[in-house]
Amino acid sequence: MHILFLSHYFPPEVNAPATRTYEHCRRWAAAGHKVTVITCAPNCPDGVVYKGYKNRWRREETVDGIKVIRVWTFIASNKGFFRRTANYLSYMVSSTLAALMVRKVDVIVATSPQFFCGWAGVLCKRLKRRPFVLEIRDIWPESIVTVGAMKKSPVISFLERLEKKMYGAAGHIVAVGEGYKVRICSRGVDPAKVSVVTNGVDVKEFTRVADTASVKKEFRSQGKFVCAYIGTIGMAHGLEVVLDSAERYKKDGNNNIMFWIVGDGAHREKLEKSAQERGLTSVVFTGRQPRARMPAIISACDACLVHLHGTELFGSVIPSKIFELMAMNVPIIMGVRGQALQFVLEAGAGVAMEPDSAESLASCIEIVRTRGRQAFSGRDYVAKNFDRNVLAMRMLGILKESSGQKNGP
Repeated sequence: MHILFLSHYFPPEVNAPATRTYEHCRRWAAAGHKVTVITCAPNCPDGVVYKGYKNRWRREETVDGIKVIRVWTFIASNKGFFRRTANYLSYMVSSTLAALMVRKVDVIVATSPQFFCGWAGVLCKRLKRRPFVLEIRDIWPESIVTVGAMKKSPVISFLERLEKKMYGAAGHIVAVGEGYKVRICSRGVDPAKVSVVTNGVDVKEFTRVADTASVKKEFRSQGKFVCAYIGTIGMAHGLEVVLDSAERYKKDGNNNIMFWIVGDGAHREKLEKSAQERGLTSVVFTGRQPRARMPAIISACDACLVHLHGTELFGSVIPSKIFELMAMNVPIIMGVRGQALQFVLEAGAGVAMEPDSAESLASCIEIVRTRGRQAFSGRDYVAKNFDRNVLAMRMLGILKESSGQKNGP
């Protein structure tokens, strides 16, 4: 079977969509399928093309058996609505044109967000007359209204109509969580048309590193209790709660707690400036770190914060990072509601935090400090329930059925 996969993000980018797409596609290729990915020159989140790449009309490479076609886009950093929209629209056009040159495709997959990547899949379906499977990792445009990036307006109403048309055009939809499936079906989609394939983890890639002294020294945290947030620093993540909690400890004269904010994103500059103005020396912004370094950084943490604003929509989200943290047996302070919290508590991997509450964050830190890291687990749970190999094959089965090829090689 020849799978054509449209994704705005792909390694060497290290965000969740790039990782999910790569991990699935390399397994499908290893299973004997032909896999072609159409993506951009890597530039997320800064809008600067990575060293060794150029923003050309077309470039081809092979990555772990996957044919990767990189197309030209209007490059923009991960902030600024209009420039980002231009970036997304340019990808829709470029990827659709590139797809027309890919021969003998059995099934087309597009992953959203970003939203116009999904629409590239719709266009490819109509032009190439092949089955189309839509992967939904966020409910867009509802999410941009929820974080306050845009207000309800005629533009949003128009985008909502496009959203419904996109769902209608897909032969099948894969959502990353049950909450997403519920929201998709509330738009009038037949539940039989929607399957759930969650994110997961390859536990072999995430094992605890014994010696973390150099990491703690680098981030000025020797002898301290470290609570880290690791991931995208965006409007939805509500990381002001970290600064507020750090300020509480500062006023109490408690110098034993350090907060690491590991990663980058549109909201980092604003947060870092606020931390400096408030004199919060206990908050360390590490910047974006290589994925290969994550096991060492996670191992150096005494707890990891997973947080989103406490809105109804974000109760549907299952942050992919929880699976990696559970595989490392690091205590999770879970500032996200819904099914994601259920997974963490079932695994005995963390404690529940009230989203957006600095007081609750501090209380959770004290619970973890009192109980100790050894009281929390999760590795066996994710190995049993969220193994990346099993999940990739589950989605492959959906693609086979969608393409009419129920028996693969």
